[in-house]
Amino acid sequence: MISKSIVKVRYAETDKMGIVHHSVYPIWYEIARTDLSKQANFPYSKMEEMGVLLPLVELNSKYYSPAYYDDELIVTATVSKLTPARIIFSYEVFKKDSEKPINSGYTVHAIVNKDMKPINTKKLYPDIYASMTRMMED
Repeated sequence: MISKSIVKVRYAETDKMGIVHHSVYPIWYEIARTDLSKQANFPYSKMEEMGVLLPLVELNSKYYSPAYYDDELIVTATVSKLTPARIIFSYEVFKKDSEKPINSGYTVHAIVNKDMKPINTKKLYPDIYASMTRMMED
């Protein structure tokens, strides 16, 4: 499963050179990741109501070419790896009419309870684990 989120670059997201600042890409990753969880019929809000949290433990982002103010972008997200206590999301950012990404990255998230203790979702929350597994399917 791949989510495709459309983002239009806002002026505030650019730096003095008119290029999108590197700190904005993780925000766009979050947009795509949230859309992916909704697409899998298990939004973050539902997980959090059940006491399951996904804190970020690692972030990687590679920049190939710049984006500029008013560019229309497509940010994709997919689950590239899943264990009962950890999930890795992968992302690509494309200009609207391009097949070549301008950015790619991944985020690693622990799966924890409200006390920030790792949990085994496969055992304790099989519905959530099944939803995350669906995100890995084509």
